[in-house]
Amino acid sequence: MIEARHLRVLRAVATTGSFSAAARDLGCTQPAVSQQMKALESSAGTPLLIRTGREMRLTQAGEALVRHASGILAGLTAAEEEVAAIAGLRAGRVRLVSFPSGSSTLVPGALAALRAAHPGTRVSLVDAEPPRSVEMLRDGDCDIALAFRYGVPGGEWDDLVVRPLLADRLIGLVPEGHRLAGADSVGIGELADEPWIAGCPRCRRQLVEVCEASGFTPRIDFATDDYPAVIGLVGAGLGVAVLPELAIESVRPKGARTVAVEPAVEREIVALTLPDLARVPAVAATLDQLSLAAAR
Repeated sequence: MIEARHLRVLRAVATTGSFSAAARDLGCTQPAVSQQMKALESSAGTPLLIRTGREMRLTQAGEALVRHASGILAGLTAAEEEVAAIAGLRAGRVRLVSFPSGSSTLVPGALAALRAAHPGTRVSLVDAEPPRSVEMLRDGDCDIALAFRYGVPGGEWDDLVVRPLLADRLIGLVPEGHRLAGADSVGIGELADEPWIAGCPRCRRQLVEVCEASGFTPRIDFATDDYPAVIGLVGAGLGVAVLPELAIESVRPKGARTVAVEPAVEREIVALTLPDLARVPAVAATLDQLSLAAAR
């Protein structure tokens, strides 16, 4: 194994022509230079220098190694500088995946703050709902996944670093002219006979579970992953819905009214990453900014 420090010594000897002059350039002793040259020749498995009296010249192998040493040492220096920049948040890249309502509410403020604090750190953003976003994280296709879950944690993320962000309550949506449009809160059983508009698959499952716990199965006339479409369908009088508060914040409800729904149901919003990635400065800084954005 050829070490970089030995290459630096060889280059200094080749440039200065002697061990003593190389030692002065390198700021070490002549015996130290001699010892490192012996170690390098041992690693190379062949002589690199020919010593004749006070003169010293490179062997063919020595010339070849010096010729490559400059590029190797330059590349190593560049690599060290790049790593130092990443470690110091003067550079770096974070690949973020988020569900749509998180992308439109939590992410913009977090990334604006991150850019202001660390302008050299670049973040890419892709939309994906869990569990797909979590699969992308485990497959190495992203560094942070903004995700959500309902109910008591069931160990699905035990292998990940989980940064809790906020509890996102489900809010009812009814058309403006609906009989319950002016109510402060509505028991979900009061909507048992209504046509329903359901959201993403995970939210859809949660809706069915909540309704069945209240003694009825919702009649779902429309289902779409597009939250603005859900709100538009409610606003057109085609049914009722429950949506996470973040989703409603991201869209101006036109023709629809929000009502509190009882019993209260919340989804937990979290940022996920892998244990090794959590120690990367740019990833850690992004997680911190997501936490701050959620607290505002």
